[in-house]
Amino acid sequence: MWNEIKSEKDLKSFMDTVCGFHDSCIKEIKYISGAYVDETLSMLPINTQRTLSMIIQRQFENPSVVEMQFVGLKYLRLFPIGEDYTCEILDTTMILKKDCIYWCDCGGLSATDIENYTGTTICASKVRWRAADEYIGSDEIYAAI
Repeated sequence: MWNEIKSEKDLKSFMDTVCGFHDSCIKEIKYISGAYVDETLSMLPINTQRTLSMIIQRQFENPSVVEMQFVGLKYLRLFPIGEDYTCEILDTTMILKKDCIYWCDCGGLSATDIENYTGTTICASKVRWRAADEYIGSDEIYAAI
């Protein structure tokens, strides 16, 4: 079951549920634009969907895995940590504004800070989430069929 984050109350409840994503990691990300080329090589060059899905695994139970969908993606700034460093998330910031919601892999940022943050940042029109403990482990979830 998907849970939408529509209000500050929803956002606070979500962040409490996931403990601010302390001791978590981004496992997978999948983007669907909505644009495509069909079998006749005709193109629909419009990003009709702009949906980013993300699997985050946590070193906690209830839930151990959270799947988030950012609908109406405005941007994704992905800055993966190099293999010489660990990539665990210690805290995150989520900010709900009138026309968008932000998520970033660093805690304690203000609305101004988050727009200038140089780590991983996502901005979208809407966010929804669900517990997905069946996705725990190293198997790929968004693998091509």
